[in-house]
Amino acid sequence: MTTTTSRTGHRLPPAAHTEQPWRIHDIAPDFDLEDVWALPTPGGPDDFPRLVERFVSGDVADNPSWIARTLFTVRWWIGGALGWDGDGQGLDQRVTSLRERLPADLRVTPGPDLDRLPFRSLYLTDDEWAMEIANSTVHAVSHLSWVRTRDGSYRGQMAVLVRPNGRLGEAYMAAIRPFRYVLVYPPLMRGIGASWDAAT
Repeated sequence: MTTTTSRTGHRLPPAAHTEQPWRIHDIAPDFDLEDVWALPTPGGPDDFPRLVERFVSGDVADNPSWIARTLFTVRWWIGGALGWDGDGQGLDQRVTSLRERLPADLRVTPGPDLDRLPFRSLYLTDDEWAMEIANSTVHAVSHLSWVRTRDGSYRGQMAVLVRPNGRLGEAYMAAIRPFRYVLVYPPLMRGIGASWDAAT
């Protein structure tokens, strides 16, 4: 499935992710697809490494919305107070890293280190990059990709896949969903677009 390039990020139907031949389908078939977003990052066929570089240098605190930054701060504070992000709740502790599911060819391309983001890189290909995170509420994957659009140009695409941890995880995802759609993603997309245009 292809989508016309846009200068603004927007949410896409699930098929925009599921109908692409991504490797993540075989690696995380038991994860739910939470979101798919078209990124405001138009470019050529070889620009995916530049998109990866922009994300590696980013930080959740870089969101241009002060409301979104406040929500992230509150989330980390609540998580610390309730022990959501404590020892024993993360990767290789509460859950096994998806690295254990990777085929041999992807094990040798883990992708860049993420010093500024609370994720662990899983694998990197020419058009696909997957990262994972886990705490007491969810085990989640952020999937970044590079897709060709109907007009022949290219752009970035981001999908979020989650496996909630029981009723706590399901309640947590339901509670934050409206905040993400209204307060987090729109300014985040504008910030990604502005950063991409400035770098270009």
